[in-house]
Amino acid sequence: MGDVPGIIKPDIQALPQIKDRMTFIYLEHCTLNRQDGAITVTDERGEIHIPAAAISVLLLGPGTRITHRAMELMGDAGVSTVWVGEHGVRYYANGRSLNTHSGLLIKQAKLVSNVRSHLEVVRKMYQLRFPDEDVSNLTMQQLRGREGSRVRSVYRRCSKEWGVPWDGRLYRPDDFAASDSVNQALSAGHACLYGLAHAVITAMGCSPGLGFVHVGHELSFVYDIADLYKAEITIPIAFEMASEERPDLPAAVRRRVRDAMVEHHILEKMVHDIKYLLSEEDSEDYTDEECEDEREAIYLWDDRKGTVENGKSYGKGNDEDED
Repeated sequence: MGDVPGIIKPDIQALPQIKDRMTFIYLEHCTLNRQDGAITVTDERGEIHIPAAAISVLLLGPGTRITHRAMELMGDAGVSTVWVGEHGVRYYANGRSLNTHSGLLIKQAKLVSNVRSHLEVVRKMYQLRFPDEDVSNLTMQQLRGREGSRVRSVYRRCSKEWGVPWDGRLYRPDDFAASDSVNQALSAGHACLYGLAHAVITAMGCSPGLGFVHVGHELSFVYDIADLYKAEITIPIAFEMASEERPDLPAAVRRRVRDAMVEHHILEKMVHDIKYLLSEEDSEDYTDEECEDEREAIYLWDDRKGTVENGKSYGKGNDEDED
């Protein structure tokens, strides 16, 4: 077995930092293989080479096929791979997060576990929806009331604009057809946002289940993030498409939402907003470097110092913490 050819794992210290890499790359209807240190992407138009060390996240859409050798290279190079629906409208599975450290996940767990910091993140979420208002002193009950009023106003405005009657949100997971056309359109559109949010959250190494506004569900944080964009994307589209009385309304809505998410750069906004929400800064004027600890080190937890050096014997007489 010693003569079996293989590839030397890249030196992680030599790989570009996340801030130096490309952003999310979406691929569909193609075959991914590898040649040396590059991912080859082949379709009916030809073949291109993408240096693996320059990729952050690959979103693999419908019709993609990937070889074992390509996955081996992406694993070694620290590339996150997420299997999604067309342009991210569904989340299916992921290979690994783009981070080689757990910084964002630790921040998320820390913020969600403390009542005060938990509330601060919720306020930041609502501040994104009310950029011209000061919500810093509002209670959760007041925030929910303000958001409910805003959403009802959006529904009324869209109903009037597109001439579609609106009697309230009705969603039955076990009986999709029981809803009227606009509610079916809303459900189909929201599912697209959930899919993209799920893909982005897992790619960034965060937990989909650790939510702030929504809690207790495996996708709580997914719902939190998707809610930031419903008034901008899915609600107007749902009323517009319902007014046209399409024969296959859910499919038409999914295609329309897909195009709108690309047009409005929702994926990029999600990445930015998640980093902002999980940062401990009061302002959106922060840099990616402030939110990404690029150290490729493993530490041991210490209740007094936070972290101590790994790979060191802490026996009696050698422990610098010994009294």
